[in-house]
Amino acid sequence: MASLLFVDENGQDHKVSPYEVLAGIAIEDRDLWNLITALQDSEMRIFGRRYTPEDRELKAKKIIKTKTYRLARQLPPFNVEERSLLARQCLDEGACAGRRQITALAQAKLAYVQETLEMCAHYRCRVFACIVPKNSPRPEPGHLRKDYAYLLERFYYYLEDKGTVSQGIVVFDELEKSQSHLLVDQMDRYFKFTNKGRQRAAQIIPEPFFVHSDLTTGIQLADLVAYIISWGYRFGDMQEPARSELNNLATLVGHLRYRTMREVGDNSQYVIWSITTIADLRPKDEQEL
Repeated sequence: MASLLFVDENGQDHKVSPYEVLAGIAIEDRDLWNLITALQDSEMRIFGRRYTPEDRELKAKKIIKTKTYRLARQLPPFNVEERSLLARQCLDEGACAGRRQITALAQAKLAYVQETLEMCAHYRCRVFACIVPKNSPRPEPGHLRKDYAYLLERFYYYLEDKGTVSQGIVVFDELEKSQSHLLVDQMDRYFKFTNKGRQRAAQIIPEPFFVHSDLTTGIQLADLVAYIISWGYRFGDMQEPARSELNNLATLVGHLRYRTMREVGDNSQYVIWSITTIADLRPKDEQEL
């Protein structure tokens, strides 16, 4: 049995996002196609047609931005059938759509996102994420960043708990080619030349796959999760304000966390969650300089 970890990021441009988030969503191979078809059926039912033709992608920064919530509140909620009809008209008519159609489409977007996260729970998906403050110290180039190492660590614990026959495949949203090569090289060194990496290569295939996000449902789910965590999910010492309108979606993401226990120091039952914060991305030897 294999689990695929689809990985995407939010806030790496250090512009408007409150936090830099590297997020992954793990889906078992036995569930992947069933989840994809269920999401496509949901898309047809909620929007009255596929939302995503060749020129449109279900990107989180577009479908659950602040404007979407504002437009959804323009009018009272439509019933399911009317909302679907009006949303389809809005998608078909584009700039010619009226107020009712625009409002219905905004309401449909929010309904689709909520149903998507509920389906992820139904199909046993698990969310893994590393949350980094924008002013966090950065490491010298060359080694795999700590947020990637932490994400792989927690994915490995998830696989290890499933038994030694469970294998993990990491799938990234395609980066600019030189960046993709750099990440492949860093992961190669991590899995070959570090003790933890060599151990984890027993269950995680060391060479990742790269795919186009507009063609890959799993990457679109990771994009959605990364955005919600950056803008709406808060715990511990996270100080940046959250968008309160995302509270219900952040709660659903929280339900997708994975919890495990490992021996750490004198504590044989140390609790480790699959979503964590990282204040400093540098390795220990750099921090001590």
